[in-house]
Amino acid sequence: MANVLLIEIGIALTAIALAGALANRISLSVIPAYILVGILIGPHEPTSIAGFSLQLVENREVINLLAELGIVFLLFFLGLEFSINQLLEARTQIGTIGFIDFLINFGLGISIGVVFGWSLLETLFLAGIIYISSSAVITKSLLENGWIANPESSPILGTLVFEDILIAIYLAILSAVAFGGGDIASAAVSIGTAFIFLGVLTVIAWYGTGLVERLFSTESDEQFLLRVLGVTILIAGAALASGVSEAVAAFFVGTAFSQTNHLERVERVISPARDLFAAIFFLSIGLTTDITVLADVVGLLIVAVVLSVIGKIISGAISGRIYGLSPKRSFRVGLGMVPRGEFSLVIAALAGGISGVAFQSVIPAFTVGYVLFMSIIGTVLIQHADRITETLVPFVTQFSSLEDS
Repeated sequence: MANVLLIEIGIALTAIALAGALANRISLSVIPAYILVGILIGPHEPTSIAGFSLQLVENREVINLLAELGIVFLLFFLGLEFSINQLLEARTQIGTIGFIDFLINFGLGISIGVVFGWSLLETLFLAGIIYISSSAVITKSLLENGWIANPESSPILGTLVFEDILIAIYLAILSAVAFGGGDIASAAVSIGTAFIFLGVLTVIAWYGTGLVERLFSTESDEQFLLRVLGVTILIAGAALASGVSEAVAAFFVGTAFSQTNHLERVERVISPARDLFAAIFFLSIGLTTDITVLADVVGLLIVAVVLSVIGKIISGAISGRIYGLSPKRSFRVGLGMVPRGEFSLVIAALAGGISGVAFQSVIPAFTVGYVLFMSIIGTVLIQHADRITETLVPFVTQFSSLEDS
C-alpha cells in the first residue's frame, strides 16, 4: 500500500509540474491548469485515452491533508501583509462591506433557490455555497498577479475576513438545524467558543510581537522552518477543532509575524512550502470533480455562475468605492472576489449527510461544477483585470453620467 501511495503522490506532483509549465508557456494562470490536470488524472471521467488508464490518483487521503495545509499557508501569507492595528482601524469599513457582500450574494443564493422551487433548508445550503468566496484561490491569485501590495487588496482582504468569520456562525447554526433538531443552544455554544478562540488569537497577534520575535529567533533556517510550520499548523488544527475556520486562524498567525523582524525571512524560507501545498490544494479540487454529473444540474449551474459573477463584481465594486478607490480599482475588487472554492465544498459535504435527493445528489453535483467554473473564471478575470477594466469601466462611467444628467 505504501509503495502505491508513494507512486500516486509522485504522479500528482509531476502532473502539477507539467501543468504549471504548460500554463506558464501559454501565459495562463497556474490555478486552472492545476484543477484541470486533477480532473484528468483523478478517479472520475475521463478514465482512459486510447486504452491507457488515466485513473492515476485514487487514494486522496494524503492529498486532501496536504491540500488543507495549502489553505492554511496561503492565508498565513495573506496575514503577513497586514497587522491587527490595520484591521481594527478599518473595522467599520470591514463591517460595512462585509454586510453588503452578504446582502447581495447570500440574497442572490436565496433568490435562486426560491425560483427553482427548493425547500427552505435546501435554499439555505445553496445560498451559503453561492455566497462564500474562496480565500485560498483569491490569495493565490493576488500573489500570482502581484496584487497583494495594491490598494484593492485591502477591501478584498476585509471582505474575506468578514466572510470567513461569518461562515463559522453560519455553519454552526446550519448544522444545529439540519442535524440537531433545531438545537440553537448548542449552536450558540459553538459560536461563543469560536469567538473566544479568535479573541485570544487577536490579543496574541496584537500584544505578542516581542514573544513571537524571541520564540522564532534562530540562526538555522531549518529550525526556523520547522517552528513556523509546526506552530501555524498546530494553531490551525486547534481552531478547526474549536469550530473556527483554519484559514482565519492561519491569517491571524500571519498578522502576528507581520510586525516582527522575521517578516523577510518568513517570505524567503516558507514560500516554497506554501507554493507546494497550494498547488496540491488546487489539484485536489480537480480530483473531486466528476464532470459526468454536471449534465443533471446544467440549468441551475448556468444561472448560478452567471448571476454569481455579476453579484460579486457589483458588491466588490461598491466595497472599493467605500474604501475610496477609483472606479477602475473598485471594479478590480469585484473581479478579485469572484472565485469560489474550499468553503463551498465544505458546505456541500455537510449537505451530503442529510437524507433527500437534493442534499445527497443535486447539491454535491452542483457544487463541484460551480467551484470548478467559478475558480477558473475568477482566476482568468483577475489575470486579465487590466484589460477588462480598461474596456468596461469607461463605458459604465459614461452610462452613469448619462443617468445622472
